[in-house]
Amino acid sequence: MFHIFQISGIVFRASSLKIKILIPVFISCLLILSVIDLPFSNNQLLDATINDSSESDTPRDKLIGGLLTADFDEGSCLSRYHKSLLYRKPSPYKPSEYLVSKLRSYEMLHKRCGPGTKAYKEAKESLGHDEIYVGECRYIVWIAEYGLGNRMLTIASVFLYALLTERIILVDNRKDVNDLFCEPFPNTSWLLPLDFPLFNYTYRYNKEYSRCYGTMLNNHTINSTSIPPHLYLHILHDSRENDRMFFCQKDQSLIDKVPWLIVGANAYFVPSLWFNPTFQPDLMKLFPQKETVFHHLAQYLFHPTNQVWAMVTHYYNTHLANADERLGIQIRVFRKDAGYFQHVMDQVVSCTQREKLLPESATQEESKVNISKSPKLIAVLVASLYPEYSERLKNMFWEGNTSTREIVEVYQPSGERIQQSDKKLHDQKALAEMYLLSLTDNIVTSARSTFGYVSYSLGGLKPWLLYQPTDLITPDPPCVRSKSMEPCLLTPPSHGCDADWGTNSGKILSFVRHCDDLMYGGLKLYDKI
Repeated sequence: MFHIFQISGIVFRASSLKIKILIPVFISCLLILSVIDLPFSNNQLLDATINDSSESDTPRDKLIGGLLTADFDEGSCLSRYHKSLLYRKPSPYKPSEYLVSKLRSYEMLHKRCGPGTKAYKEAKESLGHDEIYVGECRYIVWIAEYGLGNRMLTIASVFLYALLTERIILVDNRKDVNDLFCEPFPNTSWLLPLDFPLFNYTYRYNKEYSRCYGTMLNNHTINSTSIPPHLYLHILHDSRENDRMFFCQKDQSLIDKVPWLIVGANAYFVPSLWFNPTFQPDLMKLFPQKETVFHHLAQYLFHPTNQVWAMVTHYYNTHLANADERLGIQIRVFRKDAGYFQHVMDQVVSCTQREKLLPESATQEESKVNISKSPKLIAVLVASLYPEYSERLKNMFWEGNTSTREIVEVYQPSGERIQQSDKKLHDQKALAEMYLLSLTDNIVTSARSTFGYVSYSLGGLKPWLLYQPTDLITPDPPCVRSKSMEPCLLTPPSHGCDADWGTNSGKILSFVRHCDDLMYGGLKLYDKI
């Protein structure tokens, strides 16, 4: 049997034996190239992106229906305007005119109030006084918590809150945000300056912090006549009910008067914002399609730096561009002894074959059938800390013997075995893999995985979600097709402000339901039920 394959633009025709010898060498070289700073100038990378990624003559809208502004230099951040050139089809989800208008207004506000302005200097200096600062500019500071998926979900959540309340979002720059993402707002910065005075107290930002909102409620030390110059909001998995009162209408009327908010979060808290009657009218106009919240906000906020974008474009053009169909598979094992497990492998195979995403292996009789037409090429991109999963898939389809005569090629950009958050190269590779997954036609992801949530929502894809196994047993059914591309709020409140909106949310908002990848709990936005 002969195979045709392409590496770096060169087409090879070789026997299976030769491929088995050659491919490991070539792949090793390509993987090394995919994670280093490629020696491209901005113009060279721009030309390569445009020339190598054009799959059709369909006109592309680089501003994504007005979601993006044209006020940036393209070369400084190639991904901003050219991400759409890698999509096989333009996104069917268009931003509302109200969202576009709101973003332009926010950009002007951020320019007036952002770092380096007189307004910012005055607001920062007010933190050293007990008197409440009264001015046009109020701020919300995002603190980096947990892994990259959590961070992207929480930045989007905090930014939406900033849009709704006309606050300025500033992001913690002590980690690697600047190495991952370009600036999202023109002629200003979203990076919080490193001399921000409240960072001296970062180690104290927890539930016991004296100006934590939940703690102040417990101690009855905050009311309409006693407003602090700043508040810490604890929106993590271990937050208390008093912490989560932050989302309530009456609490918001009080919090609205605080000039500086500091947020520590690891949950995608967007669904909770919809329960506030003050926010609902704006949210309805911003997102008529409820399931597009993160999709639109992520397209607006997150633009990989040129170094990360070089990884994405190089790997995509080398391995995925020429496929007839692309399947993304993201595997996360939530165990202390995480690694390769046969029951997880069986679950992945069962899901992908049951849902007709991958063909079954051919029988001996089927292998003898000669089909003259060119077989369909399916490229499978596996994202996992453990390379054994992609190796098993490669072995299944190595000889190209499938029941449908399709050719299946399996790729995995990295397999680092240990999550290494806050290490620059690790996070850059993780971001590159999220974007690569978002460029697939179909996607399978693990339940509860924020990495998976970001990947499929970035791409506007409704995923197949792998149920979380229990007791080393493959779930039956192995997966479920989600009815929404929104991420899941994994830790919703058990009770709400004036009604039971955590456990029986359907009684109040028909489009907020339990997450389809969880057996119980979690909240998620759905456009159609």
